[in-house]
Amino acid sequence: MDVSTQRKLAARLLNVGVNRIWIDPDRLDDVALAIRRDDIRRLIHEGAIQKAPIKGISRGRAKAVHEKKKRGLRSGPGSRKGKRTSRLSGKQRWMIKIRAIRRHLKKLRARRIIKPRDYRRLYRLSKGGMFSSIRRVDMYIQEHKMKRRK
Repeated sequence: MDVSTQRKLAARLLNVGVNRIWIDPDRLDDVALAIRRDDIRRLIHEGAIQKAPIKGISRGRAKAVHEKKKRGLRSGPGSRKGKRTSRLSGKQRWMIKIRAIRRHLKKLRARRIIKPRDYRRLYRLSKGGMFSSIRRVDMYIQEHKMKRRK
């Protein structure tokens, strides 16, 4: 039985889309006979035509995943995109690098491989971003003959 016209009228009256109109399957004959707005209003009042509830999207799975991520799970190599460095901020990357370089310089000074004056100079250069890694520091020391003779 075609009740598409009644469905459209009911949708207009209830201010919802056509797909959100629910028609009682037992009262389909009554609905098919309703041709005026008043008839549709009466059927709505009687409960033969109703507004269907909005279908929501469950956030249950998303919440579960979020909880796991908060605990540090789901962060393995299969979940990563981009380079290793792209998952860190620029500041964090700098901090990791400069701390490693400064540790290395302190170690060289403690072992008396470089002079305190050279240590100070290398420290300032590293602060200025001269070296990209510990290896570059060692190369610079070698090129500029800063290593103490034994």
